[in-house]
Amino acid sequence: MTDTVALYRRLSARPGGRRAFSLLFSLKAPYFRTVRPQVREVRPHHAELVVGKRWGVQNHIGTVHAIAVCNGLEAAMGLLAEATTPSTHRWIPKGMTVAYLAKSTTDLLCVAETDPADWEVGAAGDVPVRVRAVRTDGTVVVEGTITIYVSEKPSR
Repeated sequence: MTDTVALYRRLSARPGGRRAFSLLFSLKAPYFRTVRPQVREVRPHHAELVVGKRWGVQNHIGTVHAIAVCNGLEAAMGLLAEATTPSTHRWIPKGMTVAYLAKSTTDLLCVAETDPADWEVGAAGDVPVRVRAVRTDGTVVVEGTITIYVSEKPSR
């Protein structure tokens, strides 16, 4: 179990723990604070968080801005990567491909998923992370893939 998963499990078992974990996560990666992610689940190969529909992330037509949605998806991917990457390796985003399928008119559940087979890259390689953002009515509004590059940590 990674440190990220252990911390999430320890905090989420307490009242207000998920909120505390979400805040700590946003402090580690400050840009994610712009969408105020509320982490719902973290485990190897799966992460979920909610991006609330609020004035600060809306566009001119009153929906969640496309880039805010992508920010939420990248945050979910980062949680998954932290929870899944072996301690002997490191990761970095390499690319993102998304399709906008519907208007983002509600809070959004951002989900990132991989399969264990995706991580059989040996010493280094690309790992595709499937991502999607879902409205509260179950409609998928954005889906795509974020590719991360996983490599061994350099020896010191």
